[in-house]
Amino acid sequence: MPQFKHAIVITGSIGSGKSTVCKILAGRGFEIIDADSIAHEQLNLCASEVAAEFGSEVLNGGKIDRKKLGALAFRDAGKLKILERILHPKIRLEILSRAAKLESAGRTYFVDIPLFFERRDAYKEFSRVAVVYAPKDTLISRVMKRNELSYDASKRRVELQIDIEEKRAAANFTIENVGDFENLKNETLKFLSEISSKPCT
Repeated sequence: MPQFKHAIVITGSIGSGKSTVCKILAGRGFEIIDADSIAHEQLNLCASEVAAEFGSEVLNGGKIDRKKLGALAFRDAGKLKILERILHPKIRLEILSRAAKLESAGRTYFVDIPLFFERRDAYKEFSRVAVVYAPKDTLISRVMKRNELSYDASKRRVELQIDIEEKRAAANFTIENVGDFENLKNETLKFLSEISSKPCT
């Protein structure tokens, strides 16, 4: 049963613009729990465990080289599952711990969980979800540009996740990101107006 009634999950797909939406929300004074930031923290805390699975070449000065690790993990579904098995329980516990603290303030806050729908059973405590949406072709183009990857490599990363259309259909709210930054900012403000008219229950 959901217990974090003041939380709204922000999710989407790789390349959809979740981080930018969360920056806009933070700029409006909202608290953000960032699963990616937590993942980076946890990744270095368990660097030796990760290196034991992926090899010492993923280390750089005792810390994980995320680009090298990503190249290995996203190329092999089995390796990706191993990485998730190591990291995800730790990430989940930290997210829930931070949410419990924010819940007591009694005001809306946001939880950026990129793979919320892929792991929905692990996050039953959250009932309200907003998807940052862009069409699949746009997602692939953005990943190509941002990560300096080929079309095939970018397409593979996008397709490792649940299809963005399925996510949009399953969400409570949609934030469209199909234009420039100003358009996304306006869409995010529309979303804030919508949630203010639908108080948590």
